[in-house]
Amino acid sequence: MYKKIMIAVDGSETAKKALQEAQNIANNYNADLCIVHCIKGEEEADRIEGNKILESAKASVDALSVETRLLEADILYGLESISTVIAAAAKEWGADLLVVGTANRRGLERFVIGSVAEQLVSKVESSILLVRPES
Repeated sequence: MYKKIMIAVDGSETAKKALQEAQNIANNYNADLCIVHCIKGEEEADRIEGNKILESAKASVDALSVETRLLEADILYGLESISTVIAAAAKEWGADLLVVGTANRRGLERFVIGSVAEQLVSKVESSILLVRPES
């Protein structure tokens, strides 16, 4: 069913849980796995930290075919830019499934901060799996 699975990670515990889900699905379907991390801006320190997150994520999975991509969002557009960049990467790579951890915010915090995962639901053309944090 799934041939190409993309997972967006940010180094959080929820992203690690989502990565395990993506790995399980990739192994079950013998699918390719692409791990992405999005940085805001063009600072070298952000690139270094982003690459560390990607290397750590890649080292923690045991899938047949794994690649990583560091994505760059425009800092001026905040979360909207991050979701747009991830959605474009999923489309360009041909992902059948996008796996994303969600912070599970509620109430005023959700209204003020928003959610990359929530924005991705309306932007991604493929199936999307939202992984919630441990309760």
